[in-house]
Amino acid sequence: MGSCGMRIELHHGAGSREMWELLNKLVVSKVPRDLMKTPGGYGIDVLDDGAVVRVGEHYVVLTVDTYTVNPIFFEGGDIGKLAVSGTLNDVVMMGARPVAFMDTIVVEEGFEIPLLEKIIESVTNLLKEEEVPLVGGDFKVMPRGSIDRITITGVGMGLAKKPIIDVNIEPGDVIIVTAPIAEHGAVILAHQLGLSEEIKALKSDLRPLTKTVLPVIERYADGVHAARDPTRGGLAATLNEWAESTGLTILIDRSRVPVRSDVRDFLDAMGIDPLNVASEGVAVLAIKRSMAEEALNYLRKAGETHAAMIGEVVKPSNPIVRGRVVALTEVGGKTIVEAKSINLPRIC
Repeated sequence: MGSCGMRIELHHGAGSREMWELLNKLVVSKVPRDLMKTPGGYGIDVLDDGAVVRVGEHYVVLTVDTYTVNPIFFEGGDIGKLAVSGTLNDVVMMGARPVAFMDTIVVEEGFEIPLLEKIIESVTNLLKEEEVPLVGGDFKVMPRGSIDRITITGVGMGLAKKPIIDVNIEPGDVIIVTAPIAEHGAVILAHQLGLSEEIKALKSDLRPLTKTVLPVIERYADGVHAARDPTRGGLAATLNEWAESTGLTILIDRSRVPVRSDVRDFLDAMGIDPLNVASEGVAVLAIKRSMAEEALNYLRKAGETHAAMIGEVVKPSNPIVRGRVVALTEVGGKTIVEAKSINLPRIC
C-alpha cells in the first residue's frame, strides 16, 4: 500500500462511504460486541445519529458532534447557530425531545473576542428560543496556526418514549423529505469558491426541527421507522446508508425531491448533484405507508410547506439493486444513486 493509502484525506470526513469504511476499520471492528451499547439501549452497534441509554422505563438519547465551518459567518447563520441546530436535530432524529445542551469551544490564539462574543450570543439566543438549558461546557485556546480559527463541539441530551433506530426500515415504507434540500452546502460552496457576491439569492436552511418535525415524529411514533437530517453527504448518503444497513432497495422519483430553483441552477453550473449536498434544516423520514399521507399533511400544517413524498422502500427485485438506491430520472429512466463525496472541507 502506498503512502496515500495510509493517510487521512478530506473525503474521509465527508459523510459518505469512505468515512464509514474508515470508522468501521478503526473503531467499530475493534470494540467488543458487548461494549457497543448499554443494556436495553443502542450505541455504535447501529451507528445512528446518537446513542440510546435505557434508564428504567425511560430512554435517554445522547449525541455529540464537532462543528467546523468556513466561513464561520454566512447567509442564514454562523458556527454557533450551526452547533446548536445540528445537535438538537440529531436528538430529534432519534425520536427524543431535547432537554439539555453542552458545548466545548476551541479557538486559535489571536481570535477576535468580539467575534467570539457574537458566536456565543448565537448559541445562547437559540437555546433560549428552544427552551433548552445550557448545562455545562469547556473552553480551550490553541497556539496560533495549530487550529483553523474555531471549532465547537455540541453535546445534546433528550428523552424519548420510543427511540427511532434507522435499522427498523421495512418494505412498503414511504420516504418523506420535509423541506428543499442542499441549501446549506450550496451557500458554503459559493463562499469557498469566492462566488458569494454573485450568488446573493442563496441562504443556508440552518434551523432546529423541534417545532415542526418533532411533533410529527411523536404523533406517529408507531409508524416512523427511520429519521435522519441529511448533513454531510446529503440525501444520497442518508438513503444509501439506510439501504445498505437493511439490504432493501429504496426507490425515489427525482422530480419529487424539493430543490429551490436558485440552488439547483448554482449546483448545475458547478456540475454537482443536489442529492450529494448537505442540508441543515431538513429531515428525511421513512414512515409506514398507512400513516404517510396523514403525516405529510400534518408536517405541512406545522410549517413544513414543501414537505414531499419522494419514494418508497421495496424488497430488491434482483441482487444488483439489493442495498441500493434507485432513482427514476426526470426523463423517465432509472439510475443507481451513489453516495459521492464532494470533498468540501469545513462545511458543518
